[in-house]
Amino acid sequence: MESLYFLIAVVVAIILYSTYTYFRQKRILKPLTEEEFRSGYRKAQLIDIREQREFDAGHVLGARNIPLSQLKMRIGEIRSDKPVYMYCQNGMRSGRAAQMLFKKGIKDLYQLKGGFKKWAGKIKKK
Repeated sequence: MESLYFLIAVVVAIILYSTYTYFRQKRILKPLTEEEFRSGYRKAQLIDIREQREFDAGHVLGARNIPLSQLKMRIGEIRSDKPVYMYCQNGMRSGRAAQMLFKKGIKDLYQLKGGFKKWAGKIKKK
């Protein structure tokens, strides 16, 4: 019986943490439609959060690749005085990246709604 209570407590803790993370990401990261994203990303830092092989397979023209796995080490490459437009494959990794950037004082954060798979604009492949 005690193990059942423990299991319930763990499940509740996971649900609470997931809910907190979801609402925190919504507060610090502004999702943009493709049109909104396209109209503003040229005046901002455009960052592709996907891994190198995904980036090489195709990326938004003008994007810089800083994979989520390297973001902590390369966070100094991102300026805090300019907006950051970022995207990943479907929008999950850019949410985690936004949390890291927000902790480091970078507040003007935008995400391509739906991620790269929803992008219909020009792309570049290596």
